[in-house]
Amino acid sequence: MTNSPQIRTDLRGRGRRTPVGIAVLTVTAAAGLAVAAMVLALVLDTGGPWQPVEGSSLPTDASGPVRQATTGELTSHGIPAAPKAATKAASATRGSDQGEGGQGSQGVTVFDSKAPSVANLDPDLLAALKRAALEARDDGIVFDVNSGWRSVAYQQKLLDDAIAKYGSEAEARKWVATPKTSEHVSGDAVDLGPSKAAKWLGRHGAGYGLCQIYRNEPWHFELRPDAVNAGCPAMYANPTQDPRMQQ
Repeated sequence: MTNSPQIRTDLRGRGRRTPVGIAVLTVTAAAGLAVAAMVLALVLDTGGPWQPVEGSSLPTDASGPVRQATTGELTSHGIPAAPKAATKAASATRGSDQGEGGQGSQGVTVFDSKAPSVANLDPDLLAALKRAALEARDDGIVFDVNSGWRSVAYQQKLLDDAIAKYGSEAEARKWVATPKTSEHVSGDAVDLGPSKAAKWLGRHGAGYGLCQIYRNEPWHFELRPDAVNAGCPAMYANPTQDPRMQQ
């Protein structure tokens, strides 16, 4: 009978165990939700589910490949791109000696538009240099800008150094103009290197309106647009014979 003591005891026993079972299930469910929340937070924090880099050889374990930490942009192949700050720093270092329009001794070319010695050149002169440089590349020639635009202060320093070297201003001005007369200060002249680049442009420059001006400075070029049809004018022996330098 259902009213027997034994049956009532069994029923009471089962009744006492039921809250414990519910508690266990509740704790288990809560733990599962907590784990799921942690996984979701990790995915959101890393910007999405991990994707292996194509062709990578990262070590693996039972849980799969080791996550490769990436920050910043990715290239089209999924490879982390170089930090923009580093790229900018490299460019700044290459043109650091150009802050005063100095010598381009660190491999500055006519295409390095961030270097002041290039960026401050007359636009027409720079455009002609770029056209010529593209053609010269086919012959394995690279145009290095040994000196382009110069600041007034830097031009004066060059003149002072030349006076100390040659012993007089008159002798120094055969090589270095004053800040007032220098075509470098106005951005209208460029000194190219290496010598094979200057020789190439000396032979082909007229076709681009680019001419050597002084026989003692075969690296010095200026824009002469008429040279495209009429050829380059005769060169001066040195800057002291140039009427523009007599001011």
